[in-house]
Amino acid sequence: MSQRKLRALDLFCCAGGASMGLWKAGFEVVGVDIENKTRYPFEFHQADALTFPLDGFDFIWASPPCQAFTYANNMDAKGKHLNLIPPIRARLAETSAVTCIENVPGAPVRADLVLDGTMFPGLRVIRRRHFELNFPAPFLLGFPSRNLVAEGWSSVTDGDNSSHVRAARKRRGLPHRDSNEKRAADMGIDWHANRHDLGEAIPPAFSEFIGRAAIAHIEAMRLAA
Repeated sequence: MSQRKLRALDLFCCAGGASMGLWKAGFEVVGVDIENKTRYPFEFHQADALTFPLDGFDFIWASPPCQAFTYANNMDAKGKHLNLIPPIRARLAETSAVTCIENVPGAPVRADLVLDGTMFPGLRVIRRRHFELNFPAPFLLGFPSRNLVAEGWSSVTDGDNSSHVRAARKRRGLPHRDSNEKRAADMGIDWHANRHDLGEAIPPAFSEFIGRAAIAHIEAMRLAA
């Protein structure tokens, strides 16, 4: 009898950047977001991540909104955005699933693993992210830091639209901002996503790397049981 496919739940899934990586790693993926994401490429539920049932999933990925912590938003100086990390962490702690909480540098998550686009061939964005894991963090070997200027990256600021970045782009003869198509291609996203969703997405390569490590951990725990 064949073993059932492992199931992953992507909370705050947005356009599905993390979901696609988990699918490539080998999971069956279900996404949840408070907004209706019609372009999401897998099974989708429009629901509140803080109340959606968590039973029946082997791996739960959560990417709470980062607006309260991102430097692009001046670290939420006006306090307009909610910090959903503590409640989602509390929910995940009550499950038996393998879990990952992803967010931007500056967010109150443990940096058990830090990834950025310079670590993965083919990516042309940095998108540095911190990952809080409840299983041993994997090692990423064999991809030395790359010279972004020598590779001709059109943007290394992940959408930073500040005046000094606009001036730097103008000096290099680059457009004021990249097209949606280019931003998607630079992140390794090959399905249609709008500008807002791309701004919140992570490259699928990040979650594929973590997802493969999660599968290895789950299988090891099964053998040890």
